[in-house]
Amino acid sequence: MNISVQTRNLTRRFGRFTAVDRVTLDVYEGEIFGFLGANGAGKTTLIRMLTGLLKPTEGEAQVAGFDVWGQSEAIKRRIGYMSQRFSLYEDLTAEENLTFYGGIYGLRRDQIEQRKAILFEHVGLQPFAGQMTRDLPLGFKQRLALACALLHDPPIVFLDEPTSGVDPKARRSFWNLIYQTAQLGKTLFVTTHFMDEAEYCHRVGIMHMGRMIAVGPPGQLKRQYDKSTMQEVFIALHQSSEEAA
Repeated sequence: MNISVQTRNLTRRFGRFTAVDRVTLDVYEGEIFGFLGANGAGKTTLIRMLTGLLKPTEGEAQVAGFDVWGQSEAIKRRIGYMSQRFSLYEDLTAEENLTFYGGIYGLRRDQIEQRKAILFEHVGLQPFAGQMTRDLPLGFKQRLALACALLHDPPIVFLDEPTSGVDPKARRSFWNLIYQTAQLGKTLFVTTHFMDEAEYCHRVGIMHMGRMIAVGPPGQLKRQYDKSTMQEVFIALHQSSEEAA
């Protein structure tokens, strides 16, 4: 199985504070990998290093075969990124947002038109293509943000807490889109603090105080720690880590 992302002792410090502490990880092509952790656990900092937005303090990482230390621009061209706050232009229509991002990605107009048609069908936004983005319900803004992240057809997509603030029905609908995207062969990183969403991932990594304290398929982790839900696994691991600190 091909490795999409690999880290070895990846670390990021801000002064005396260690936000990400020696994380070693392999993530595979076509995998939905979930980063779980409370706010401040280091999830977003780790994502920012892997997306080329933040240099590590030490350690190694390769994303799509490119090194985070010296090839961040090459990494940015081969990933999609959907941030916690959707980077959408409220005064543009849904279609105009995609056209705008296509220009940023350097796509030709014919490529943009082709990809727009594919993506509007993929995320179910065809009826809303001409609607102003500010008037879209939050769940549909979420779909549009995913379409923008996929516009240049990247092999790896990072979704940073993409379901925050939406209702349970919209969250489940969005996860259906994540499954469909993975079936296209793409690797998806999803950071979340919703423990039930861990059940939807192929594998998860649980972070606590900058460290990756457990990695594995949800079913395996539940069996390993003799728990019935990922919420219980998460609490047990956190208590254990706190006691060991």
